Amino acid sequence: MAAATDPLATSLLRSLPADGGSLGNEALRRLLSEHLGRVVDAAEYERARDALAAAGVVEKGRGRGGSLRLVAATLADLQRVADSPAAYCGDASRTPAAAVAAPDAGAAPRRGRAARDTGNGASVGFEAQLWAAADALRNNMDAAEYKHVVLGLIFLKYISDAFEAKHAELEADRKSGADPEDPDEYRAVSIFWVPKEARWSHLKANAPQPTIGTLVDDAMTAIERDNTSLKGVLPKDYARPGLDKQRLGQIINLVSDISFHPSPSGRGGSSSPPLPPGEGRGEGSGADTQRSKDTLGRVYEYFLSRFASAEGKSGGQFYTPSRVVRVLVEMLAPYRGRVYDPCCGSGGMFVQSEKFIEAHAGKIGDISVYGQESNYTTWRLAKMNLAIRGIDAQIGHGDTFHNDRHPDLKADYVLANPPFNDSDWRGELLKDDPRWVYGTPPAGNANYAWVQHFIHHLAPTGMAGFVLANGSMSSNQSGEGEIRKTIIEADLVDCMVALPGQLFYSTQIPVCLWFLRRDKRRLPSPPGRGAGGESVRDRRGETLFIDARKLGSLVDRTHRELTDADIAKIAGTYHLWRGEALEPLSPRERGRGEGPVLPGHYEDIPGFCKSATLDDIRKHGHVLTPGRYVGAAAVEDDGEPFEDKMQRLTETLREQQKEAAKLDAAIAANLQHLGFGA
Repeated sequence: MAAATDPLATSLLRSLPADGGSLGNEALRRLLSEHLGRVVDAAEYERARDALAAAGVVEKGRGRGGSLRLVAATLADLQRVADSPAAYCGDASRTPAAAVAAPDAGAAPRRGRAARDTGNGASVGFEAQLWAAADALRNNMDAAEYKHVVLGLIFLKYISDAFEAKHAELEADRKSGADPEDPDEYRAVSIFWVPKEARWSHLKANAPQPTIGTLVDDAMTAIERDNTSLKGVLPKDYARPGLDKQRLGQIINLVSDISFHPSPSGRGGSSSPPLPPGEGRGEGSGADTQRSKDTLGRVYEYFLSRFASAEGKSGGQFYTPSRVVRVLVEMLAPYRGRVYDPCCGSGGMFVQSEKFIEAHAGKIGDISVYGQESNYTTWRLAKMNLAIRGIDAQIGHGDTFHNDRHPDLKADYVLANPPFNDSDWRGELLKDDPRWVYGTPPAGNANYAWVQHFIHHLAPTGMAGFVLANGSMSSNQSGEGEIRKTIIEADLVDCMVALPGQLFYSTQIPVCLWFLRRDKRRLPSPPGRGAGGESVRDRRGETLFIDARKLGSLVDRTHRELTDADIAKIAGTYHLWRGEALEPLSPRERGRGEGPVLPGHYEDIPGFCKSATLDDIRKHGHVLTPGRYVGAAAVEDDGEPFEDKMQRLTETLREQQKEAAKLDAAIAANLQHLGFGA
């Protein structure tokens, strides 16, 4: 059995910790059974394990029960296993990809923090290796500046690979009249036309030259010239004196080792077989094309998260952690309709919406994407982030409050993470704005300006989910309490979720999620589908409160992440409360059995969730903090009679008091001996 063609062996490789840790054989066999959706017996597992061991990729442990871990291996070994087209087993977050050569070429995935899980569901191997290599080339360049250097090159490599794959296909069809140098052949199948001076092969051949910076700038300019949708998007400052051209050439060589598309000739960095004639024609078709998008998406998203971490508070503004976005997307479930984010950052909300739709057998074409971003460099990141995934989005550049680029839009879904407590939004210039239906927001804080902007853009059955600072749930300063009261009394608040702290790169404070709904009797109804959407339980006059502050786990000293089980628990509770029929959660979605199993119908859970009425909220002064409503978690009765427990605790207290008295006497004696006694 060859590891290169066996999906079990490949899945086994992807299941092992990239940081060099080991897993027991029995635990691995259970994990593989979950990944593959069938029972993997011991003999089958052992054959796969032995195939990888023979390839030099894994090492067997000697402990009781046996274990397995990744070891140093040649790139050929890793690539032979990772490139197997049969390796994909239904979990898009674990799509295999070619191993990437780091400066220490030939080594297995790096150990340590850089090689751990991304937090977006992908087991990091080649992404972490690529990051470690690229970060080593950064030298003294600021992360905010370096981000555009690397992400621009990754984008250029991807569209060049897509172009070359189509070019080879057209070259093979010349006898049928195909012209590989006709731009329309590519635009017809949504592939960017790449002129000769911008093709990756040309840049790679000239990477050692001192003029490489100028060549890259010229390539970016040429692509923008021939593809109007990218005009003004790509970075074009690679020729600047401050960028070390030798290091730039090294980064180009590094990025060259990522194969985003299969090589029709069987050469050029991928061991994947060429597409059969007539298959995979066009950017959006074929398993190899989808795999290439997944690969690029993983690299791009991983780099965005690492740059956000490297930049800290200032850089985190362009990136919302994918786990927080997943909570919003899983709760709103934007299957179809118009999706809007007026402060879209690098476009993470739209990317997660696409993943959600594809995971539920939908089509990305069922949604229309609208967004806006005020920061020009972040707007460029968003445009590239969506372009590499083939998401056709109308993303405007400009200040959402003062230059709304979608003034007439009525969205079915609003997903957003606006700037927290923004005091510099020039609110004094918008005192009479028609969006302020529920009260004029204070000039010193934009929180309730954002809330009302979201409401303004909702369709009659539209829903909004967004992140705000915790203060928004209870603040009474500058009229914010009255605005919140008016929104609550209009019965727009559907659900409030309190999240734990340390989830964001840009702030350590705990945040909350707001969910607003125009019509609490039905789900959004896109245009042309009738006056009302799918009916759900009538929740008029009610609001669901979820206290998730105890969820999540620390991934390092300063950052926390929500697990799959946490997300399933929060979103599942919300959907049950709305009365929606839910598909049973798989063991993987339940966190491999570690998460709570939700009941078949909604019920309040003390300390976690509570369905409150408008009267309940009025009694709390229109404060929306979930902790006020959910109460304390029930304490399990240990069965010990009260009298016995009090007797036991009293005896323990007396023993501790006696011990304390002895310690006090010893301390006093020591002080006396040192001459400090009374």
